[in-house]
Amino acid sequence: MEKWFVASKRADFNKIGEVFHISPVTARLMRNRDLTTIEEMQRYLYGSLSDLYDPHLLKDADKGAEIIKEKIEAGKKIRIISDYDVDGVSSNYILYQGLKRCGADVDYKIPDRVEDGYGINEHLIEQAAEDGIDTIITCDNGIAASAQIAYGNSLGLTIVVTDHHDIPFQKENDEITYLLPPAAAVINPKQKDCSYPFKSICGAVVVYKFIQVLYDLFQIDQKESEAFLEIAAMATVCDVMPLFDENRILVKEGLRRIRQTEIVGLQALIEANHLEDKKLSSYHFGFILGPCINASGRLTSAKEALELLLCKDKEICRQKAEALTALNAERKEMTADGVKAAKAYLESTGHAKDKVLVVYLPDCHESIAGIIAGRMKEYYHKPVFVITRTKEGLKGSGRSIEAYHMYQEMNKIKECFDKFGGHPMAAGLSMQEDRLEEFREKLNTNTMLTEEDFVEKVHIDVALPISYLSESLIKEFELLEPFGNENTKPLFAQKDLYIKGMRVLGTTGRCLKLFLSDGSQTNIEAMYFGESDGFLEELSCFCGKEEAQRVQRGLPHHIWMDVTYYPQINEWRGQKNIQIVIQNYRFKHQ
Repeated sequence: MEKWFVASKRADFNKIGEVFHISPVTARLMRNRDLTTIEEMQRYLYGSLSDLYDPHLLKDADKGAEIIKEKIEAGKKIRIISDYDVDGVSSNYILYQGLKRCGADVDYKIPDRVEDGYGINEHLIEQAAEDGIDTIITCDNGIAASAQIAYGNSLGLTIVVTDHHDIPFQKENDEITYLLPPAAAVINPKQKDCSYPFKSICGAVVVYKFIQVLYDLFQIDQKESEAFLEIAAMATVCDVMPLFDENRILVKEGLRRIRQTEIVGLQALIEANHLEDKKLSSYHFGFILGPCINASGRLTSAKEALELLLCKDKEICRQKAEALTALNAERKEMTADGVKAAKAYLESTGHAKDKVLVVYLPDCHESIAGIIAGRMKEYYHKPVFVITRTKEGLKGSGRSIEAYHMYQEMNKIKECFDKFGGHPMAAGLSMQEDRLEEFREKLNTNTMLTEEDFVEKVHIDVALPISYLSESLIKEFELLEPFGNENTKPLFAQKDLYIKGMRVLGTTGRCLKLFLSDGSQTNIEAMYFGESDGFLEELSCFCGKEEAQRVQRGLPHHIWMDVTYYPQINEWRGQKNIQIVIQNYRFKHQ
């Protein structure tokens, strides 16, 4: 079930259009993205690297850089410990290259997803001490590792934490106490007393800023740190950071530079995915290149992805990139099987009716639990946890909806977990098998979610007739790129479109082409990339088989549609034409 809403934010769209030489439609789209002043809009449209915030504003960045400088000059051994996802691998790459540039004796370690689990642990700390390491720098983890860091301190290690995850807290009698780890320096913009003005940066951007502070200390030209921009941009998109403010500038800049990237491994990954002739967008970061890097951390070792990025030999990079791309294809197949199994589990057990869905797939590879949880969340529009069985007990990943703060809800039942962490929209956990039913029960007993929260809300930017579309207007919408979290692709809507005909395209049957008319003079081609079988079934249910067949064959009928869409210019054999891509639809009788 869906509810459609058209944004109704007010402003003088004609005046904004005049100031920026854009159409009132594009002005309205900016206002819908919560931009209110001309200054904000100017920065949104034309922000550059000079508009980024001062890295020295990050709490403990100067302190941490001083510590690292001292260690480098004393010839001490430094080890980086990161997470195993895209943000972790990217953070590790930036730190490693940056520290090397400053002359550090540095190596890196990425925890194994299955053997070590997330973040820094006692085993990794002991190993560092045995290896003669003096200083550990964490990236994209460490903020929740108070006990482990205290243990590292007891072994004489110096530990600097760089992270961006929510700060763990305890709540007693409505009083919140934040639990910071006892590290020599903690660099995380989410700290309450951190004066950095933008809190929503990923782990890779935190270390990018940290390296800038370190370069200042070593009197290295800041221009050199710009070599990390495309990696920081990819991590920002893949970690689903909001694409506004500073993140927007970083991603825009990263995409601008990626064609000239000097990172041979990244170039090889682009070629392995046949993207060398394509205009790269945030979509390619989030859905093609990023998942290849993620696949190594999921199915083998994230070290492989990091080694690809650090490699300078073109031929070796080509082989490594192709291996990661093949691994990602395998991961996609496993995910598709996992999604089927998850749906079957929920429907057969009756748990699909729960408000918070807990899916138990004991044989599922723990590395894809989060992806399956995400797909289930989209399908049911409810918070979902996917739990798998491992040697140490159960592990799980959760994905949430807007109305449900996942980390806070888990915090209320922390007795169920051996370990857990996360933020409003996603979480990870480990627990003992005998706790599973208690976990499910407590989540559902505690929740304040209502049926209204499960109704998917479709936010439409503008009710824009298809007759208004032009090539120049569609081109203008590119000013709003890069699209992603909190800067979504514009969504338009039109009521009362007559279906003149349709056909299923491709061998998989996942693509439907429709020929639509607004009932007057405007005809347009439309693409629907959802399940075409589901679309046709819904049509038959709505109007009966006979009428549905008339619609499909292009014979006269009485079925019309309301659609939400975004427009694009389709180029085929040198010919250009405007088409729309349908996102949501409703059938109606006319």
